[in-house]
Amino acid sequence: MVSSEQRRRQLARDKYERQVQARAEAAAKRKKRNAVVASVLAVLVVAGVATVAGGAFDSDKKEKTASAAPSPSASGKQWAAEPAMSIDTAAQYTATMDTSAGKVTFSLDAAKAPHTVNSFVFLAGQQFWDGTKCHRLTTEGIYVLQCGDPTGTGSGGPGYSFADENLTGATYPAGTVAMANSGANTNGSQFFLVYKDTQLPPSYTPFGKITGGLDVLQKIADAGVQGGGGDGAPATPVNVTGITAVKG
Repeated sequence: MVSSEQRRRQLARDKYERQVQARAEAAAKRKKRNAVVASVLAVLVVAGVATVAGGAFDSDKKEKTASAAPSPSASGKQWAAEPAMSIDTAAQYTATMDTSAGKVTFSLDAAKAPHTVNSFVFLAGQQFWDGTKCHRLTTEGIYVLQCGDPTGTGSGGPGYSFADENLTGATYPAGTVAMANSGANTNGSQFFLVYKDTQLPPSYTPFGKITGGLDVLQKIADAGVQGGGGDGAPATPVNVTGITAVKG
């Protein structure tokens, strides 16, 4: 017989998966809309008004990298594609996240999630997360603090996405650092920190382990969610003052 606690946890997991699906559908709609915009711009170029674009579009079909200067946007720095690989996948990397609620440190698994760690190190070096906030806390069924969105809305990112990694046999025990996403292969800048053993399908790239500050996360979780409930903005504001990622 299923207990009330098991039922509650299942409902929480179902809710989380529905939200992921809704975000995936929203992302697909944005992609379709952007394709329409691109088609209109192409017509304008053919008509002889290419100067309006000012070099913002490149017909070269070779893979672009984020080595070029970022373009400004309402959500901060943005890049057209994920950064070129620059990390040493055989080396150890560590990250420090300084927040208004305390410091959290974690190791990064460059060997098992090279593209994820490469992107994380790149964004940290660009000070991409400075001044952002952790916008989501879950305290029922799933136990995570989600961060990394420059807009604080749950839909922001760095302008590029990259493929999932390290999913075979993936689990999410306390201390896991993993990528949030809006569907398969839609990783960007959002990630979550697991503060208590959590049951999730292997759909979220795990790329790090918390080495310090688990007590900070637990204190944030203990304060609960704004307005009550088990999913929403944390009652204790978690403002990220900076994230650094270094080799060694």
